[in-house]
This record gives sequence, structure tokens and C-alpha cells, in this order.
Amino acid sequence: MIEIIPAIMPKSQEDLEEKLALLGDFSGVIQLDLMDGIFVPEKTCMPDKLPEKDFELDLMIKNASGRMDKWLELKPKRTIFHIEAEGNLIIPDGVEIGIAINTNTPIEKILPFIDKIDCVQCMGIEKIGYQGQPFDEKVFNQIKNLREKYPEITISIDGGVNLETAPRLIRAGANRLVVGSAIFESDNIPETIKKFQNL
Repeated sequence: MIEIIPAIMPKSQEDLEEKLALLGDFSGVIQLDLMDGIFVPEKTCMPDKLPEKDFELDLMIKNASGRMDKWLELKPKRTIFHIEAEGNLIIPDGVEIGIAINTNTPIEKILPFIDKIDCVQCMGIEKIGYQGQPFDEKVFNQIKNLREKYPEITISIDGGVNLETAPRLIRAGANRLVVGSAIFESDNIPETIKKFQNL
């Protein structure tokens, strides 16, 4: 079964709690998109503490890997750094780490780190940091190239994932899908999550 990860861009602590409530009894991993207003124009709430759930932190933050202690305090399941935001990417030992890559970035840029990470997150949109952006077909080449070079690696897709694009992404080789607006803008969130999980 493909892993479906709902994505939340927390505008405030209240907004985070409201979105979590909308997910009901969802027991999987939830992605928190954290943004500093520097690497991407948008800025989100930076929570000091997280509820007792499994979160992955998607850090759209300039040089975020240099502040690993700050993120570990939140006790995430995994932490994802954007390769384009890192001047000197630091991969710590003993924690689950992913690297995100934009659609226009050659995959060669992440290859020096490939043996130190647990997953690659390919962005499915060109303009990152916003939900509801149009899907970028260039992501298919990234998936294909990564899957050919590293058959066992976990490939996650974030951005532009909906019930139309998801089957194509799975066929291309993705095994983890991060879904934002397609879940939270649906009329029945639990049912929509089930539809994704049953693809």
C-alpha cells in the first residue's frame, strides 16, 4: 500500500490543532510544512511543541540543517531538508532524514548524500511553499532517474498530488505521496484519505 501523508502549513497553533482535528482518527505520518519567509516567500507558525503524533518536518528554511537541535526538540519521525536552501548540508547520524529537490534541480545535486538519507522528496510543483499549485510534469523524469539509479530508495512526492496525478506518480515509481489541498479542500476528509490509500 502506498503511504499517504497529509500536509499542513500551520498559520498558527490554533490552525494546526484545527487541521489535526479535521484528520479525525488518522494514525499515519503527518507532514508539517515550516517556512521562514526567506527561502520561500510564505512564513508559517513555528510550533514549540507538537501533539503526540508522528510528524515529518518539511523545512523550507534557509540553512535549516545547521539548527538540527531545534528540530529534534519537536521529536519528529523524520526531517526533510531542501537541497536548494542549504549552503552546507549537514546530515546527522541516528535520525531519519530526507532531502527535497525542486523540479528544476538536477538529481546529481543530491547524489553525494544519497547513502546518508532515508528518502528523497521530489517536489511536484515549480512554485513551492504554496498549496494548490499546478502539477509540474518534470517530476516524472526525476522519479524515473532516481528509481533507475537507486531501486530501493523511498521516493516521496510533495505538491500537485491529487486523485488524478497520484496513480501516474505511483506507476512512475513513487511510494510515498504528500497531499495537502486535495485532502483539506475535500468535502469528506477521511473518505478522501481512504481513496488515496486504496489507489
